Amino acid sequence: MMQVFHNKSKVIITCNKRLSPYLQDEVTALGYTIERAFQTGVELNITLTECIKLNLNLRCASQILYSIKSFKAITPDDLYNEISAIEWEELIDFSGYFSVTSNVDNPNITTPLFANLKVKDAIVDRMKEKKGIRPNSGSDANKAVVHLYWKDADADVFMDTSGETLAKHGYRKIPGKAPMLEALASGVIYATKWDRKSPFINPMCGSGTLAIEAALIATNRAPGLYRMNYGFMHILGYEEEAFFAERRILKDQVIKNTDLKIIASDLSEDAVEVTRRNAKTAGVDTLIEFEVCDFELTPVPEDGKGTVVFNPEYGERLGVHSKLELTYKRMGDYMKTQCKGYSGYIFTGNPDLAKKIGLKASRKLEFYNGKLDCRLLEYELYDGSRRAPQTEQEPTS
Repeated sequence: MMQVFHNKSKVIITCNKRLSPYLQDEVTALGYTIERAFQTGVELNITLTECIKLNLNLRCASQILYSIKSFKAITPDDLYNEISAIEWEELIDFSGYFSVTSNVDNPNITTPLFANLKVKDAIVDRMKEKKGIRPNSGSDANKAVVHLYWKDADADVFMDTSGETLAKHGYRKIPGKAPMLEALASGVIYATKWDRKSPFINPMCGSGTLAIEAALIATNRAPGLYRMNYGFMHILGYEEEAFFAERRILKDQVIKNTDLKIIASDLSEDAVEVTRRNAKTAGVDTLIEFEVCDFELTPVPEDGKGTVVFNPEYGERLGVHSKLELTYKRMGDYMKTQCKGYSGYIFTGNPDLAKKIGLKASRKLEFYNGKLDCRLLEYELYDGSRRAPQTEQEPTS
């Protein structure tokens, strides 16, 4: 009998490129030991039950994959033979539904869809032989999900304990225009120097993902509070008490009484309304002040040494540059004059526009937004008292 919920195995937690350092911090903060870290994730050696806690808590992750079998396979037939030898009848409900995902780089195969089909056939044929019934399969990731990793001759078959991606945090019912993925927003906030107590200002907030993630992080509201279906629930041997026990911990750890100051502003009334509604779904609408205004009029609390984060347009379309150049210059002016004593951040995928900000970045942190190479630029916005006294300049003849 495959005791996957109690047996340790290789577990791969995936994330988007460049989120790995922030994912590593999250995993170790939850008390897990990382065996290996790489550009798009980390590897652990844990039980499937331990994956439950990770699924509910991680903000920067995409999928949590529990290894069932590692093997050598050169051809699609090798793949089929190895997979049909796995005791699927002890993993998946044969009267249920499953889907197959994959990450394939093999010279003997032209499309990963063909590899997916081989995996699906192997599972269905095995179930038919053992149980006399064919399970249904398709592309929906809302039930059991089997994941194949196949590079050259090395193959790994996993149960995807997440199912739908963890990178979306479940509160964003209305996406808004060009939204930042929640996992990326979390990573960006982790990368700033924000202490989760001082003011967090998010001008040009769009659909509000940065402001909402800031409120969730500061009040310790985990993504698992917004979701009731995961891949691990559709693996045989799952005990729902383990899930509800973890969920109770999430509820108990929420920081209730907080005098947090988070301000989200946008020129667009629609954007602010979308932000407000998404924040309400996340249960943090009372923690955020919403302002409809030009970003230069966004209020900045003077007493706090806070954090201001912009995620402006990058101007990938031609012809919008001259207007955006002015916007980027105005962002620099606003930070310099209105945000003294704060740490300022601008997230952009356009290095040419970044030059128009007119401030010198103290750090440039690398991220990807989708396939776009981006930077989080950090600016130390000193107030008067922190400047070194000017020495008298010698007159030059």
